[in-house]
Amino acid sequence: MIKVRYIFLAVAACAIVSLSSCNAGTPTAENTGAPVANSPQASEAVSNNSHSGHGSKNQININTAILSELDKFEAKLAIPALSNKIQANRPYASPEELVSKKVINQEQFNQIKDLVTVQEVVLTGEAKDVDYMSKLGLMKGHLIVAKELLDQNQPKQAEPHIGHPVEEIYVDVEDQLNERKVKEFKTTLVSLQDLVKSNPKAAKLKTDFTSSMQAVDGAIAALPEAQRSKTGFVLQSINELLDAANSEYGAAIANNKISAAIEYQDSRGFVIYANELYKGISSQMAKDFPEAHKAIETSMAELTKVWPSAIPPAAPVKTPNDVTKLVKTIEQNSQTVIDKSSTQAQR
Repeated sequence: MIKVRYIFLAVAACAIVSLSSCNAGTPTAENTGAPVANSPQASEAVSNNSHSGHGSKNQININTAILSELDKFEAKLAIPALSNKIQANRPYASPEELVSKKVINQEQFNQIKDLVTVQEVVLTGEAKDVDYMSKLGLMKGHLIVAKELLDQNQPKQAEPHIGHPVEEIYVDVEDQLNERKVKEFKTTLVSLQDLVKSNPKAAKLKTDFTSSMQAVDGAIAALPEAQRSKTGFVLQSINELLDAANSEYGAAIANNKISAAIEYQDSRGFVIYANELYKGISSQMAKDFPEAHKAIETSMAELTKVWPSAIPPAAPVKTPNDVTKLVKTIEQNSQTVIDKSSTQAQR
């Protein structure tokens, strides 16, 4: 994410555009030190069903959110490296400590206060599965763009994207990996990371990279195949990835310039994988929901043009607002499908 961010942390699932679509699960609040369970903050955290902190309606736990989640604040407030500053000043007893610890000022806090919480949310049911799939999808996105950069002989630019899955995301998904009896693959990711740093031209790099991708795919396969191919489930996962991409892209742009290549590349990887996921359900979507399919497919095609290559272009192809509109169109049409699918399943 930004420079120092690859020294560590962890992505929870994502959502700038929304993730109210993930309310199939039953989240419950856990007190993380403040506020108490019956406080307004606690109630809001539960009622918003926030499992990722990326949605416009979902809150972000500033004590536990990974940097890509915190990038939502960075993009909204246009403060470079804000994500790292929030992380460096943990823990927070209340959202207001962002001001008292001088992370941001009161005026800036007022702009984001409805999105900030220190309340933990425990996921169950489908929401938990979407969260799991989305985190692994973020890993895939990082590795995809890292491979592109390695193929272009840019190991230094590839390093953070290889480091991010192991340093940030793996720790966040580790409990779920254990619950699902997925074989440990942190060692595989670390091995790849070390090799890229020490000897990016080694013949073994290709093998290690393949092993890392296969390990993530194996973790995804821990979900039942029927669920992984279910239209509503895939759309929710796509929305999470696009929401993260939206946050990253917003953080990458400043003064109509791409000022942070890493965020630009992050968002590219997430969109590429989201598009791959959609292709897997596109024929079913075209058959069952033709209007929504056309809107999503058209918006996705426009979205992919924003990132013409892994190396950022001289000027942004689209503004963050343009990207947000495209992501919202996909999310809104996805939600229509999810709602209809849910209604049909209940009959």
